[in-house]
Amino acid sequence: MPRINVIEKFCKSCGLCIEVCPKKIIAIGDTANDKGYFTAVCINQNECIGCGLCATICPDVAIEVYK
Repeated sequence: MPRINVIEKFCKSCGLCIEVCPKKIIAIGDTANDKGYFTAVCINQNECIGCGLCATICPDVAIEVYK
């Protein structure tokens, strides 16, 4: 089963991953990283199809997709 891992220390809350996710399962969370950015989170891992679009578009290489 595919799953998304957001590396919080790299995420800058740009929101690009949210825009490209075809299942709309990524959102900005309510906890900030050590740089003060509220990081992206996967709100429903069970719906992830492992397409990898979120990881591909992330300018900070903050998302890993495991299949």
